[in-house]
Amino acid sequence: MAQKLNAVVQTDNLVRLKATETQTHKSRFLRFENMQEVFTINDRESLKNKHVLLVDDVVTTGATLEACGIELLKIEGLKLSIATIAYAE
Repeated sequence: MAQKLNAVVQTDNLVRLKATETQTHKSRFLRFENMQEVFTINDRESLKNKHVLLVDDVVTTGATLEACGIELLKIEGLKLSIATIAYAE
């Protein structure tokens, strides 16, 4: 995807701070709650005023994407887009 978009890939900037228990048997609200304060950004300055594409393989409730997005949108001037391969019900 990055090659086709001629985009830079950063895999070490948005990081998980802590492991969480499995989400598979949780309600949507509990999944969201389980993801609070799980992610952080290592180098906020490198993302200032950038357009970021956040990619996830499978979206179930969107709790992980939402938690990541909340952190990313704290960065000044950042525009966020999201792409996913599949949606699970």
